[in-house]
Amino acid sequence: MTSQASAWPVSVAQRSIALLSRIPHSLIAFIGRFSIAAVFWLSGQTKVEGLAINLVSGEFQPGWPHLSDSALDLFRTEYALPLLPPELAALMAATAEHVFPVLLLIGLATRFSALGLLGMTAVIQIFVYPDAYPTHGTWATLLLYLIARGPGVFSLDHWIARRWMPNGC
Repeated sequence: MTSQASAWPVSVAQRSIALLSRIPHSLIAFIGRFSIAAVFWLSGQTKVEGLAINLVSGEFQPGWPHLSDSALDLFRTEYALPLLPPELAALMAATAEHVFPVLLLIGLATRFSALGLLGMTAVIQIFVYPDAYPTHGTWATLLLYLIARGPGVFSLDHWIARRWMPNGC
């Protein structure tokens, strides 16, 4: 009787693990792509004026984007990177924070986009905010997951691979 009583928690744990193991990769990848894209897109929006798009708050201001003066000031002072002039670094960051998130959202060039954002995360961690490891570690983990496992079936990458690549991607 004692062995049955002690086996019950093990059985429940095993059934729970089996159930949780059925969460599809494509669902995790889709939520991950959306979440990390939002982080970088919103950061990019703080660097530009003339274009504002926030799907969560509903803000939409069409226009031609250009770097904000405050972004340039940040790259001259707080974000000062070695080897790159602040104007170039600000432009590169703002561009990456707009292009890569859009690609992640639609699942196009997902691994490449995640790799670009992982590089950006490393630069931020090493040169800008070295004490923000918990945040950057979370971003890096999600980006590494997307690099390693891909975007899942809810993506243009998957559609392209099924349509034009005989062995998939």
